[in-house]
Amino acid sequence: MDYIIRKANLDDREAIELLIAESARGLSREDYSEQQVESAIRTVFGVDTDLIVDSTYFVADSFGMLIGCGGWSKRRTLFGGDRFASRDSSELDPRVEAARVRAFFVHPEHARRGIGRAILSLCESVARTNSFRSIELMATLPGVKMYRACGYEGSERVEYRIGEGMSIEFVPMQKELQ
Repeated sequence: MDYIIRKANLDDREAIELLIAESARGLSREDYSEQQVESAIRTVFGVDTDLIVDSTYFVADSFGMLIGCGGWSKRRTLFGGDRFASRDSSELDPRVEAARVRAFFVHPEHARRGIGRAILSLCESVARTNSFRSIELMATLPGVKMYRACGYEGSERVEYRIGEGMSIEFVPMQKELQ
């Protein structure tokens, strides 16, 4: 499959939202219930406009179709799109704080072909050039395997409330940038 990785722009938001929903529905069923997936799409998963405005969010574009997305952030928010209430857009200090890996999703038809890894590698490289020495993320359960293969550490699950009577588990992970 031919694709390019490019910076996301505000015109991509609708396509990114659709990609996120398709990815979550298609790749999360082994780890989360249908109710958890749908609640997460409504409350947590989604576009974080700050990342697009900061030029730190990327998409894998295959002839005009978005097949992957993900980014890094210099802001405190660890996860969650625009709809997620617990957001802190203040900037991190790269001398003492870790950059954030954010909102990685791949279209189910293009999963396990290196798209996520390619975007992640780019994010790590750019974070490094912005003086960050470490990077952290809040992995969805389906993403843990890829992040581990890319050198991230962490295995303890944490539970987050994502709706009335609904919660979802994530795994905090981190990596030192060389």
